[in-house]
Amino acid sequence: MADVDLSNHKQTLTENGFCIVPGVLSSKEVAYVRQQLVKASEESVRRGIPAHIEGLDPNAANVRVFNLIDLDETFRELILHPVATEIVSELLNGAWIISNFTANIAKPGSKSMAVHSDQAIVVPEPWLTPWSINIIWCLDDLDAENGATLYLPGSQKITSLADLPDEITSRMLPFEAPAGSVIAMDGRVWHTSGENISADRERALLFGYYSRDFVRPQVNWNATLSPETQEVISQPLFDRLGLGPVANINVAENTGVMSKK
Repeated sequence: MADVDLSNHKQTLTENGFCIVPGVLSSKEVAYVRQQLVKASEESVRRGIPAHIEGLDPNAANVRVFNLIDLDETFRELILHPVATEIVSELLNGAWIISNFTANIAKPGSKSMAVHSDQAIVVPEPWLTPWSINIIWCLDDLDAENGATLYLPGSQKITSLADLPDEITSRMLPFEAPAGSVIAMDGRVWHTSGENISADRERALLFGYYSRDFVRPQVNWNATLSPETQEVISQPLFDRLGLGPVANINVAENTGVMSKK
């Protein structure tokens, strides 16, 4: 994409808990990334990783793909895409690590998972400041019919479970965005996957999850990434995954302290 001024988007993120940046990927790029995701899903299953996790999704129509960074170079590039990292650095003050990178393909008939906030999963309350952020890559047009992510407006201001409203799902709204967009969502926003009630439309999303460098990442990259992948990844990615000797502490200040080579 052409250079884009993210100033207004970053302000919207700070004020509303999310922002939508359209046109980050061209239609040709979207088609390619989606093709690689299908291949990655097949490879993940071949490796013995289930695409349906009981307790996470009500049925198998919601296809999960984990460990994207190990599955294809495409995802190693996207996780450090300049649009993503500029937004992440703005919200997390530059001091961040990559906590997880997964995908979710909602097929017709898929149901909603439990309502949650990503920050509430990794740190205890009170949630007073953003310590995490999700960068969501839209590989299909996203709307209420095909299972758009549902979010609770203003919920980035919720500081404890006691503050959650009753009948929370009835208060939620869908993110709607064209394929190629990026949705940046403050980790404190309460949300869930929408139900895909369409007859024949899939909804494929990538979820890059980033957190402050003092927060333990969701994934132990040293154990999860293959030696082959660790050998070929770039130095910036090596550092942001916490694979170096300083692990996930003060990553921004210690970038390149020791070469991965």
